Amino acid sequence: MAINKVTIVGMGALGVLFGDFFTRKLGKSNVEFVADEARIDKYKKEGVICNGIPCDFTVVSEDETNKPADLLIFAVKANSLNSAIKSARNKVSQDTIILSLINGISSEEIIGQVFGMDKIIYCVAQGMDAVKIGNVLTYKNMGQLCIGIMEHESNKTDKLQAVVDLFQNTGLPYTLEADIKHRLWSKFMLNVGLNQSVMIYEGTYGTVQQPGEARDLMKAAMREVILIAEKENVPVTEKDLDEYVSLVDTLNPNGMPSMRQDGLARRKSEVEFFSGTVLKLGKKHGVPTPVNQKIYDRILSMESEY
Repeated sequence: MAINKVTIVGMGALGVLFGDFFTRKLGKSNVEFVADEARIDKYKKEGVICNGIPCDFTVVSEDETNKPADLLIFAVKANSLNSAIKSARNKVSQDTIILSLINGISSEEIIGQVFGMDKIIYCVAQGMDAVKIGNVLTYKNMGQLCIGIMEHESNKTDKLQAVVDLFQNTGLPYTLEADIKHRLWSKFMLNVGLNQSVMIYEGTYGTVQQPGEARDLMKAAMREVILIAEKENVPVTEKDLDEYVSLVDTLNPNGMPSMRQDGLARRKSEVEFFSGTVLKLGKKHGVPTPVNQKIYDRILSMESEY
């Protein structure tokens, strides 16, 4: 099994970052974005710029048939997943491998319900400081993709190896995770703390890189995820929190997470997939989550003014 053709859904920060990377490594004819007609027209009119260089992407219609992807990458916001699944419907064959770069802990299951869990390789995107404003993407740290399969998914070993081979051959930074579920929950913990704190304080990564209220809020929100993860039989620990806070401290202080970018653009954020999920799981397990309740209420209040 070899990956020769990569298809990406979503031309946001991560879609452009990895689309640009794979286009440079594999060639324009082997990498494509799939989109509806409105998004295709927008790309044709406005284009996309990555670190100061105009991108030359292949963009195809979601109505195109009989040209399935070897690797299909979902690179959209969680609240756009349903429309992304619709756009990708003609790109999935029996042999297609699917990666989701979407924040949260539920996108793989949602995609798998439509296209089959047998096609899903779990993935966590972390460490990048990409900022996309309008059609312009800038980043200093590309970050990495952490990939893996669940313990009971030995039937996916060949698919996982195909992704590893692609990343090795192109030089894409990655980690093959022995416990991908732990990584998914650890990254979820980070998103719950980092993204939402920067959103509330209307700042940048620099806002939470220094001692103060924003950094304290970030850590407090993350600690509530640790309590819930324990109830879900995922051993996320204070050590994981410290490692992710250290990662935050390496990011470009002028950069910002996608949630803050949504706020600047006055778009609805992924709050339901972050603190919203924490609140639901807290209720399920009888775990108090007052910090995330405060965050949830504050962000909904901010968004009510859009």
